[in-house]
Amino acid sequence: MDNVREQIEFDVLFVGGGPASLAGAIHLMKLAKSKGLELEVALIEKGADIGSHALSGAVLNPIALKELIPNYRETGCPIETDVRGDEFHFLTRTRHYGVPFVPKYMHNKGFHIISLSRFVSWLGRFAEGLGVNVFPGFAGKEVLYGQDERTVIGVRTGDKGVGKDNAPKANFEAGIDILAKVTVFGEGPRGSLLQAISSKLHIFEGKMPQVFETGIKEVIQLPETNYFSNSRGNDIHTFGYPLGLNTHGGGFIYEMKDNRVSLGLIVGLSYQDTMLDLYEEFIRFKRHPFISKLIKGGRVIEQGARTIVTGGYYTMPKLAVGGGLFVGACASMLNAPALKGIHTSMKSGMLAAEAIVDAFSKRSFTQETLGYYHELFEDSWLKKELCTGRNFTQAVSKKGLVKFFHVGVQYLTDGKGIFDKMPIEEDSRTLRPFKEDVNSHRTRTYEKQAYDGVLFVDKLTGVYLSKTQHREDQPCHLIVHDPSLCVNECFETYRCPCTRFCPGNVYELETDDKTHGKRLRLNPSNCLHCKTCDIKDPYGNITWICPEAGDGPGYTVV
Repeated sequence: MDNVREQIEFDVLFVGGGPASLAGAIHLMKLAKSKGLELEVALIEKGADIGSHALSGAVLNPIALKELIPNYRETGCPIETDVRGDEFHFLTRTRHYGVPFVPKYMHNKGFHIISLSRFVSWLGRFAEGLGVNVFPGFAGKEVLYGQDERTVIGVRTGDKGVGKDNAPKANFEAGIDILAKVTVFGEGPRGSLLQAISSKLHIFEGKMPQVFETGIKEVIQLPETNYFSNSRGNDIHTFGYPLGLNTHGGGFIYEMKDNRVSLGLIVGLSYQDTMLDLYEEFIRFKRHPFISKLIKGGRVIEQGARTIVTGGYYTMPKLAVGGGLFVGACASMLNAPALKGIHTSMKSGMLAAEAIVDAFSKRSFTQETLGYYHELFEDSWLKKELCTGRNFTQAVSKKGLVKFFHVGVQYLTDGKGIFDKMPIEEDSRTLRPFKEDVNSHRTRTYEKQAYDGVLFVDKLTGVYLSKTQHREDQPCHLIVHDPSLCVNECFETYRCPCTRFCPGNVYELETDDKTHGKRLRLNPSNCLHCKTCDIKDPYGNITWICPEAGDGPGYTVV
């Protein structure tokens, strides 16, 4: 299957159809036109449509959008509503307390609440209008290198129509080699191509490990008369219950148009309790008296899950290699204290576009020439913004009240804190063994939840509401390298945490009726492409790779 491949050549290739790549492609076309350059630009996206894999609890700071498309409102930017006011609440098990002081990072008044799926779809149409060749349903599966094995020359897209035995079926279509002078990687968190490049070119050498949070999010249709009908605050954030003070994260509720709200819970993957179940915590959050009052009478119309890269400035990779640039979430371009990454991702793509135009003017695409992107980043508002949160995730990963001390000092020192470049541990290394937690009574327990199938839905219903689809007879895209390790060592030590940290019920522990032995069952068709398993597995025994292009979630609202 790998012997003969069709080749298509472009000047620039963007991999990933998120805000970073789309903003970069749009800015590149505008700059090229202003300088009289004729560039052939392509963008590939693994989702079936542009926007179908875009999920975010989305408050948009329009600073980058104003630079990119000054008249964005007039050109039809799909804004749900503007933020009228911010609310910040601390939750206990049964009560809530409004925090009178909203941190400056979370001052969102005047910003826009959007559906990221709709916003990205709109950017895709805008890019096409400028001449960008936009190809949804094409997944980058392999990085292509030049003869020196260090210069990126493009990507190979995945084959279609391959059976579970990796043999081609009757409808087999070989992937295509898409070649480009510059390839821009905007895969989002934990990009599989980025991981491959890192192994080969060591772009994270000397950097702190990237760390992540997982967010589960819903869009809920509310009755016509609801809390937000007459509220001054339509941008609500919470902390405390259900996670407590030793697991960082929190909840959000944003008003959307047509009596809808976007609701979600974000959990830092540095958590230690191996029995923590992300979905159960999400349902606990929804059942809290304060939250349940806000969504009373509602109906879930869409659900999804996504990881967020939150390590910030000190976890950024090298931004350029020969023939390649890294933008957006895969390059840690997120303002963690503000819980915002759309505008920062867009700006990174725009800076990359400026570096690409400079490279074409010099007819040089080496790491040194494309390194101009790093210089532009260092002189931008983006660098300044990311630096204010450069130690934030490290601080909130601390336990108890100590975290608030560190966060407070950082708040007063523009991110520096007591000492700069605070260390942080990989998320896969933070779990405590199950027996230690049981003996010290630190482990979580959950009562059986009652789901009504309307406002409170179970995991499988959530998968259905994400419109996730995978061809059942394709090779499994979740590689468990040693299944025996799962049911022996991992179960004994951690009780198989994959069965709890996966929000899509992909992993199930079964008992064989005959042998009474345990086995791990995989349901890859449930996968939401959040990649939590690839990140949090304590043994590094699970690897997420792209399934057949076009598969996965089909978000349209979230």
